[in-house]
Amino acid sequence: MVSVQSEGRREEPLVPTSVKIVIAGGFGVGKTTMVGAVSEITPLRTEELLTEAGEEIDDLAGVEGKNTTTVALDFGRITINPELVLYLFGTPGQDRFWFMWDELSLGSIGAVVLVDTRRLDAGFGAIDFFERRGIPFVVAVNCFEGSHSYTAEEMRQALDVSETVPLVLCDARDRESCKTVLACVIEHAMHRLDTVAAQA
Repeated sequence: MVSVQSEGRREEPLVPTSVKIVIAGGFGVGKTTMVGAVSEITPLRTEELLTEAGEEIDDLAGVEGKNTTTVALDFGRITINPELVLYLFGTPGQDRFWFMWDELSLGSIGAVVLVDTRRLDAGFGAIDFFERRGIPFVVAVNCFEGSHSYTAEEMRQALDVSETVPLVLCDARDRESCKTVLACVIEHAMHRLDTVAAQA
């Protein structure tokens, strides 16, 4: 905590504002990787090994080497400045865990919908989820090595995302790239609030 001094007097410690951001998307798109790349604390992870019991349920097309899955959430934290701390909640990706998304999204200012060009259709459910609930979100295209390269406009058309929704290219393994995505979410959420306030 930061203490503020004024004219020789010691004032109460400055309590930072806490902001919640959800990182969502389909199975295997890089949500756990993104939380881990940007979190200043050791992230809480609820990963379990994929088993034979899930072979008929989990679609591993495009991510054949994946052997774990998030079963509840990923949690991380990043301090933007002494006045602002972000808490990151990564959702599980499989359809059978989507019942948790409403709880994980409660109280969030916005969300990142992470998509993978190798499995683009895995992002449609997350986009639809936040659109229906009116939660501001940013689409972040996780650019993996060896994946096809597309422009932001090509990705926007393929995902059928409105021009009012920011779309950015990123690398979920890179801290600075992830910070840029989170800054975009904050800016987008603030713009949405200003627009609502102006219309009131």
